[in-house]
Amino acid sequence: MNLENKVALVTGASKGIGRAIALRLVENGCNIALTARSEMDLNAVKTECEKGGRDVFVAAADMTNEGDINRCVNKTVEHFGKLDILINNAGIGHFSPIAEMATADWDAMFNLNIRGLFLMTRACLPHLKNNDESAVINISSLAGKNSFAGGGGYTATKHALMAFTRCLMMEERKNGMRVSAICPGSVDTAFGGHLRPDDDPKKKRILQSDDVAETVLHVLQMPPQAMVSEVDMRPSNP
Repeated sequence: MNLENKVALVTGASKGIGRAIALRLVENGCNIALTARSEMDLNAVKTECEKGGRDVFVAAADMTNEGDINRCVNKTVEHFGKLDILINNAGIGHFSPIAEMATADWDAMFNLNIRGLFLMTRACLPHLKNNDESAVINISSLAGKNSFAGGGGYTATKHALMAFTRCLMMEERKNGMRVSAICPGSVDTAFGGHLRPDDDPKKKRILQSDDVAETVLHVLQMPPQAMVSEVDMRPSNP
């Protein structure tokens, strides 16, 4: 896909992986809509992105609120006149043994990681299908393929996300839509307490947000006859 003047909607865009993806898309010619809960944080990312000379639109939304999601998508399409790419990045994780997991934490993960992603994708599909080519990229996790003690709730959402992604790919590839899942291991962000200080020697041995953003870019820029359905990412020297 040639990204010049394509319109991309990025969820969870206020920090970390979402911010990095937004910046890389702008650098490569995309106009973008940024969404997350904090309009203040989104505006800070917007300022960074606008240095690339592209059209950047902020549509703050709670990804667990169906009305917010529909308004976000409608405002994005009203602003740009189209939508070519959806990057589903928003997500949370609560980690504890299953015997100790709070129902509220379980529900919060499924409401955002699965229900919210479904609602956003469904709202975007009619607009994506208006194009000869389009793309949906879901930021999953190696936790969507592996299991570990203390990750019962989080890994369940990511396994569900992988199944959702595969089904959507099989349903929509005939319409020129490429659907992919990016599955990174631990990334150097505040998510899950993985963010490390710059002088920590282990920082060089953990994936960075820019690594994930570069992978998203590579998947999007594949030639039209090729589709990368899943990418597993690990640090090269753990």
